[in-house]
Amino acid sequence: MTTPLETAPPSLAQGRPLWLKREDVHELGAFKWRAALPVVERYRDEGARGVVTSSTGNHGVATSWAARRLGLAAVVFAPAGASRSKLARLEQLDADVRVGGADVDEAKEAGKAYARGHGLPFFEDGAEPLQYEAYGAIGDEILDRLEEAPAAIVVPVGNGALLGGIGRALGRRSPSTLRVGVAAKEAPVMALSFEARRPVESDRCATIADGLAVRVAIPYAVDVLNHAADRMLLVSEREIAEGVAAFDRAGIRAEAAAGAGLAAVSQLDETERPIVVVVTGGNIDEELLARCRDEPGSFPD
Repeated sequence: MTTPLETAPPSLAQGRPLWLKREDVHELGAFKWRAALPVVERYRDEGARGVVTSSTGNHGVATSWAARRLGLAAVVFAPAGASRSKLARLEQLDADVRVGGADVDEAKEAGKAYARGHGLPFFEDGAEPLQYEAYGAIGDEILDRLEEAPAAIVVPVGNGALLGGIGRALGRRSPSTLRVGVAAKEAPVMALSFEARRPVESDRCATIADGLAVRVAIPYAVDVLNHAADRMLLVSEREIAEGVAAFDRAGIRAEAAAGAGLAAVSQLDETERPIVVVVTGGNIDEELLARCRDEPGSFPD
């Protein structure tokens, strides 16, 4: 499936040549399907009867979707406080959902222990090289669609695999394009690791953007981003909420990670060449969407 690349509505573009890569239009509502299918298919071909993973939602949904398509069982460890709508989607996909842990990294440790104990592969989001290859297709689709090389492509960053894959594709085909990652100020570990050029520790992981809520950097992802990204920007919770609200006013239901990408555009230099924001997904709980729309000032800046 090739997802649409659209010119942004004027209310979002604010006079800039802004384009939106609509990964939210897939049946799962997010980009994760691109990588989940080849990774789970490899597990099946290696003889696995099931797969275990940890997720705040979208990765688990995509893994469960891929597993069901390929005839495998899926066990998903999710942190307490995970999106209710995403948990419900996991159950619809027949996943065995285990909820526990303060964040996705604590859930990951429980998932790894379960996988070891049951002889199953653990799909660690961001640690599988096949993911990066799969996400590179997004960069290729953008370049195939535009008539001129974009000035920048803006990618929300959780574990870094999406930016890593897109960034590699751009490096091969469009080296003049700025590869920009966006992390939440309240979950800055990947931005800190990018600046340090090595995994660093962070005790902050309290963002409304569950897709960006990473506390422990994955070494492989940091290594890839050292070569596949040019800049890493940070946005506040209020800016993320304002991004979600702006999308909503334009008729696009975007989750908070996508709102972060839109929010970061104002930090880029003016340009006449296209700027592309990857709209990573649209799976957002109604309560959070309403608060972002009606009370964005209630979030910290």
